[in-house]
Amino acid sequence: MSAAQALQRAIFSRLSGDAALAALVGAGGVADRLLPRAAGPRVVIAAIDSTDRSTASEAGEEHAVTLEVWSEAAGHREAQAIAAAVRSALHDAALTLDGHHLVLLFHRDTRLARNGGTRFHRAEMRFRAVTEPSV
Repeated sequence: MSAAQALQRAIFSRLSGDAALAALVGAGGVADRLLPRAAGPRVVIAAIDSTDRSTASEAGEEHAVTLEVWSEAAGHREAQAIAAAVRSALHDAALTLDGHHLVLLFHRDTRLARNGGTRFHRAEMRFRAVTEPSV
């Protein structure tokens, strides 16, 4: 399994099992894609871009993880609350990855905006992760 796959599984598991987040998005509120006509607020693992950061003596990868929070509630309040719960669950988290070691996972930034002319509000969250293969 690639480091990106292992990281995605670990993030999904952490977010799906977080009680504070589940109180905001409900059961099944975390996905790896935005489902058409999905009811309620959602957290979507939108993208993981990976770059080789190996050195002459150490293998490693850097990952730019993009998560999206989608809300139909009026205003940004719900999306902000969900984004705060996601940040709390993931920032500097010690996740266990299958076949890899997570060196760090840090929140980089969050951008909150109304999604065009739709009724949705979206928070785009970016995290930086670094992984190494397990020995």
